[in-house]
Amino acid sequence: MTISNLVLKFRAPDRAGIMATVNQALAARGCDIREAEVYGDDDTGRFFLRMALTSPLGRDALAEVFAPVAAELALDWELHDLARRIPVLLAVSKFGHCLVDIIHKKEIGQLPIDIVGVVSNHEAMRRIVEWHGLPYHHLPMSEGKEAQEARFLSIVEESGADLVVLARYMQILSDGFSAQLAGRCINIHHSFLPSFKGAKPYHQAHARGVKIIGATAHFVSPDLDEGPIIEQDVRRVSHATIADEMVAIGREIEASVLSRAVRWYAEHRIFENGNKTVVL
Repeated sequence: MTISNLVLKFRAPDRAGIMATVNQALAARGCDIREAEVYGDDDTGRFFLRMALTSPLGRDALAEVFAPVAAELALDWELHDLARRIPVLLAVSKFGHCLVDIIHKKEIGQLPIDIVGVVSNHEAMRRIVEWHGLPYHHLPMSEGKEAQEARFLSIVEESGADLVVLARYMQILSDGFSAQLAGRCINIHHSFLPSFKGAKPYHQAHARGVKIIGATAHFVSPDLDEGPIIEQDVRRVSHATIADEMVAIGREIEASVLSRAVRWYAEHRIFENGNKTVVL
């Protein structure tokens, strides 16, 4: 008998008995729950769940029999087969540290993704990307922002990408572009948001004499660097740390923060919750 490894995730209006009903429904169909995390948000009255399970039924068959239970509980739900790796399209400009980190972690099995290509407004990363056997799409801004973004979106569709990762892609996206990729485009910002938005945040931080610098992975939204935050990390610095040293320290933070956000997305752990996220 073939056993499927699945992930069930949902959000719902919070009320008593949700877990009991879901557990009974799954157990009745031969499922074995291997991991479960929940969160009840008192501010919004929403209940969130991510559950890893094994099932004698395939993803589609289990989804069909679970649908009436989900409707009864008013679940906003998804069921994913972990055998399917998430197709990811990466975007980069001239700085390759986040790009190379993601490619490396995918190749050694730390990221459950398939990289379907790399988009860039520069040629700087072509050699290393093609050395790894990945398609490289050069989309220069000289063709105009509207035309360039239209080509970008065409590549997203043609490649079948579920997720777009802006791995230090140093372009401000149009509102229309951001809206089309809502909930499936992650950016790394080289600052501990909401402080120091926009360009040269480490230089802004240095000018303010901060003692902690960091990086933020967040979903893209039409408002610059305002999308729901997924993950952050920090390092301590001192009065003696110059701006260029902050940039060097920041590169390590950016790479690790972004790869964690990508992994959590690929493992179906992230829920948008208004202007915040829940990560289970």
